[in-house]
Amino acid sequence: MIPSTWLPVHRPDDGELIGYVEPGAAGHQARTLFGTPVGDPTTADDAEDTLLGLGLRYLADKWLLTVDGRADPVMVQIVEAAPDRVTAQSIEFGPGGEYGQRFTLTVQDAATRLRPR
Repeated sequence: MIPSTWLPVHRPDDGELIGYVEPGAAGHQARTLFGTPVGDPTTADDAEDTLLGLGLRYLADKWLLTVDGRADPVMVQIVEAAPDRVTAQSIEFGPGGEYGQRFTLTVQDAATRLRPR
């Protein structure tokens, strides 16, 4: 679940939720809908600008997912994002690729196991 201390960021034109800003002692961290950090901690305004610049297009990007028992991360795409979970699907072919395998992660797991490619 998204912590209540994170500040929601909405697109100005339609009010769509696009991510969160997490306040912190080291700066404000822009975070995706599912809690993954985007960029480095910065000012609150810059973190919000980062999310506004991205919009929701990051949902269509390729991501790397750390999977238990695998030395290398699996390349995935997001198929569903919600405030309490994210579902990603493997897009790797070949031995060990498990193309099409789905992984459903809590926000806490996504924040540590999922990173932009």
